[in-house]
Amino acid sequence: MRACRPRSAVLLLALVALAVAPPALGSRDAGLAALQVALKSRGLYRGSIDGLKGPLTTKAIKRFQRRAGLVVDGVPGTKTRRALGPYGQHVLGSRPLKRGAAGWDVAALQFVLAWHGFPSSTFDGGLGQHTLRALKRFQRWAGLTPDGVAGPSTYAALRSPLATCPIALAWPLVGPVSDVFGPRANRFHAGLDIAAPRGTSVQSAAPGRVVFAGFSFGGWGNLVIVNHSDGVATMYAHLDTIAVGRQQVVPGGFHLGAVGATGDATGPHLHFEVRVRGAAVDPLPALP
Repeated sequence: MRACRPRSAVLLLALVALAVAPPALGSRDAGLAALQVALKSRGLYRGSIDGLKGPLTTKAIKRFQRRAGLVVDGVPGTKTRRALGPYGQHVLGSRPLKRGAAGWDVAALQFVLAWHGFPSSTFDGGLGQHTLRALKRFQRWAGLTPDGVAGPSTYAALRSPLATCPIALAWPLVGPVSDVFGPRANRFHAGLDIAAPRGTSVQSAAPGRVVFAGFSFGGWGNLVIVNHSDGVATMYAHLDTIAVGRQQVVPGGFHLGAVGATGDATGPHLHFEVRVRGAAVDPLPALP
């Protein structure tokens, strides 16, 4: 008969999870996001990896509990996590993580890194090259040694508030926001999508200097990047045409190019991204 885990050990795991969970994520739970990753991999969950316990997540939890022979209550407790086997063994912060690691804590790490502005391809619970790159970039951004190992100093840095844009920005064009900053399916959308007809003028969100103007691989298509004060950079992607050149100084509201659908775009829109010292941040709080 397997020995029961002491209550003190269970409490310790719970406290570890709370200790590394960044309060800045608000109602979004990195552990719940990790569970969503596991449920999606089993074909039980079809929503976004968003760390929110909505109806789709509750339904998926119940389906998994029924399959695992557990009490079907929709509550993602310790027994539900244990039923995931090795995947659910480690909560975030309970062990150092390096390349090749896999499981619940890796998926939670991917989720938290994304919200801090360093998304890694997909939320899949595996610490591969994309997650390793995101982890090193975050460590460098946080002033840590970029060794690619998530240990105590990295977990402490992840408890800090999310970065925000320190300067006021203007809307680069007028149009409805078709996608916001945050989770999208099993990935993370690091900016705003603003819908507009092809050819609509795109304007600089603040005074600055153009540091990139051209075609960029990786899905951006025609891209303009403008550096501003206080370590802020704004990015304007999927442009149809570009009207500025590299090193050009532009005032706020200056015509940078026109809306298009170049790169990985299913239709005309502007992908507008804001970065602070390299970390992607939600543009909305900086916009009027």
